[in-house]
Amino acid sequence: MSNTLLAVKVPQLSESVSEATLITWHKQVGDAVVEGENLIDVETDKVVLELPASKSGVLTKIIKGNGEKVHSEELIAYIDTAATASPAVAAVQIKNTAAAVSPSARKLAHELDVDASQLHGSGRHGLITKEDVAHAIPQPATPVAASIAVPSGNRPEQRVAMTRIRQRIAERLLQSQQNAAILTTFNEVNMQAVIDLRNRYKDAFEKKHGVKLGFSSFFVKAAVLALQKFPVVNASVDGTDIIYHGYFDIGVAIGSERGLVVPIIRDADKLSLADIEKQIVDFGARAKVGKLTMEELTGGTFSISNGGVFGSMLSTPIINPPQAAILGIHATKDRAVVEDGKIVIRPINYLAVSYDHRIIDGREAVQFLATIKEALEFPGRVLLDL
Repeated sequence: MSNTLLAVKVPQLSESVSEATLITWHKQVGDAVVEGENLIDVETDKVVLELPASKSGVLTKIIKGNGEKVHSEELIAYIDTAATASPAVAAVQIKNTAAAVSPSARKLAHELDVDASQLHGSGRHGLITKEDVAHAIPQPATPVAASIAVPSGNRPEQRVAMTRIRQRIAERLLQSQQNAAILTTFNEVNMQAVIDLRNRYKDAFEKKHGVKLGFSSFFVKAAVLALQKFPVVNASVDGTDIIYHGYFDIGVAIGSERGLVVPIIRDADKLSLADIEKQIVDFGARAKVGKLTMEELTGGTFSISNGGVFGSMLSTPIINPPQAAILGIHATKDRAVVEDGKIVIRPINYLAVSYDHRIIDGREAVQFLATIKEALEFPGRVLLDL
């Protein structure tokens, strides 16, 4: 084999990831590649990884194509570091470079088996957008509504394979339901004190820290306070053993186009409200384009799921194994409540804690949730560490 041939291999995957899927090659055989340029997207059950070229040259052979399953450090292609692309190929590459593809468009094109390189980009500088891909799908001659009304009309269906991440989500949720004795307890919290505190300081907070003061950081802080008081809720099950964690790594569930991901806020007990808000904003932005790392999605001692951002009033969240519990928070709405024998209107949020009844008793779960309620209704105690 020539000394100028460079082997292109799948990146080193984490121990918990057994295989990955090659999504989209961005280069074809004969194309020139530049050191650092992304060759292909590799999807694991947690993230989408970019595989950059370690040296410049010409892609001379592709061993594994789009959609194929691969393993850690498996050989998938060769680059000749001494070669240069022919003038004709180079001209085509220059033309195609202008037609960049957005991450969301690339994902949709993969799922719908559309060749994005053949599309005309409507975005800025010719960027191919998700809408461009959607418009490339042939539309049924008869609208769906008409199909329902007319028995002889078309009844369109579309079969789309689950992405690897969606498959993994399904497996973990089913595993949680089958292997844990899940029970959920509920409470309600008056969010007025948090709302007043936020309204009073949000402008000064954003000016100083460069990030908006949201509600998520208050929930994380309140959860940590309750976990410190009830360590078993921060524990996990390993066979017949209970593992008590002396640290607080809080998973924050984030919905993205690729599916639900739960990045981890490490050592949340040591972070300020600003630190927490910055991490959540960063996680959300990178989740949208599949840029979260496997390390950021691995581990966690407790999770928080916020269905309220989608308008959910109440839900029973499913535990993220091997964790023992998860907090579900929901939309804050003005509701009629009774205080001192009188009906008053208060901004109420319904809280839910699903827990593994194998190691957490109902008494502990109820008291844990009551601690969160108290911390949110008297947020000064959380901020002052009282």
